[in-house]
Amino acid sequence: MEDVLANIDASAFVGKVVYLAVVVGIALLIQRVVVHGLKRALDAAGVPKASIFVNIVRTVIWAFALLAVLEPVLGVQPTAFVAALGVTSVVISFGLQDTVSNIVAGLGLMMGRVVRPGDQVTIGGFTGEVVDVTWRSTMVRDKGGKVEVIPNSVLNKTALTRETDWSVTDCPVEFYVEQGSDLDAVTREVQRLASEKCGAALAPGFSTEVLFDHLGPLGIHGTAHLHLVAGSNYAVQADALVRAISRAPWIARPASADTSASIINDATN
Repeated sequence: MEDVLANIDASAFVGKVVYLAVVVGIALLIQRVVVHGLKRALDAAGVPKASIFVNIVRTVIWAFALLAVLEPVLGVQPTAFVAALGVTSVVISFGLQDTVSNIVAGLGLMMGRVVRPGDQVTIGGFTGEVVDVTWRSTMVRDKGGKVEVIPNSVLNKTALTRETDWSVTDCPVEFYVEQGSDLDAVTREVQRLASEKCGAALAPGFSTEVLFDHLGPLGIHGTAHLHLVAGSNYAVQADALVRAISRAPWIARPASADTSASIINDATN
């Protein structure tokens, strides 16, 4: 009798394991097909692909898979489980208000096409490329590789500036020119030096712009706008141009520097 009961228990256990394996296999297959179809549908509809949509679909699929194995494998009535889960979720939701807020905000941002992976944006003074939009946050990576993780609920309430190609590639280099200098000649010289020192890193389709905006105690303030390709080290390229133009005869030099130089020369003599 004990052998018969043992065989019955063993066969029942094996049956449950097989049933569980079949359900998991079907769920994995459905997930693969549905996620692939979702990505194609998003592309066709012009809605950006982000992990938040894929994660929601996966959660729904595995929730149904769990309900399918509750009674056959665990002996739990699905209706009772759902009812208990509903009561529990109300209690838990009070402690997960921020998480729920981030999820809802993330869906709103993506469906409204406010931010999409690949966008160049400035958020709260931080400028970079949107890498991904997840359940809780949006990840933005700047030119130096630093990744800023911004909660979706915060992003939904923060002013966002969408950058243009001009501003994304811009590497400004400021300098002062002596008053009375030929600014057209200075512009040509700066552009030549930029091409010579930073040519390999300059973005095609953009010329190096040299703009003069005001007169100051040091002279005429100018800014050279280098437009660099993605992946360039902006600090290195700016350093190369600064070193080159610092030796130009038209560069403004403080009077104190001239005085110091005279003192050094007098001491040497």
